[in-house]
Amino acid sequence: MIDVTSPVTGKAIGLAAVPDPVFSGSMVGPGTAIDPGRGATEAVSPVEGIVVSLHPHAFVVVDEGGHGVLTHLGIDTVQLKGQGFELLVSKGDTVRRGQPLVRWDPAAVEAGGKSPICPVVALDAMPEALSDLVESGDVRVGDSLFGWV
Repeated sequence: MIDVTSPVTGKAIGLAAVPDPVFSGSMVGPGTAIDPGRGATEAVSPVEGIVVSLHPHAFVVVDEGGHGVLTHLGIDTVQLKGQGFELLVSKGDTVRRGQPLVRWDPAAVEAGGKSPICPVVALDAMPEALSDLVESGDVRVGDSLFGWV
């Protein structure tokens, strides 16, 4: 089992509360979501692995067992065209858990009319493959969000 940890500090709200039907309906996979604290910060890798997809607003890290974890920084933030986001790694990089991958400002995202809520999703997983799913309460960077068998 792998432990998927929080890429940001904030409040866990669960995927059902995400204001986007693709995430709230678990269409890309099960997981949870974090309403991040406001202010400039860095989103970190939730697992150790390889960055297989990297955009200013989202990234996927795949661990050695083939588990892909998507972190999406805000909702509809692709429409910001990278403004307010700074990439700190490159696609193909091997990263460690907790390594900063993107610098961003959730308050600026919100000021731009977008939700800063961050889904953290186990790609292509079945819901029963996750354990100890955190869907409420305060979380800090590095806190466990769920286990994945």
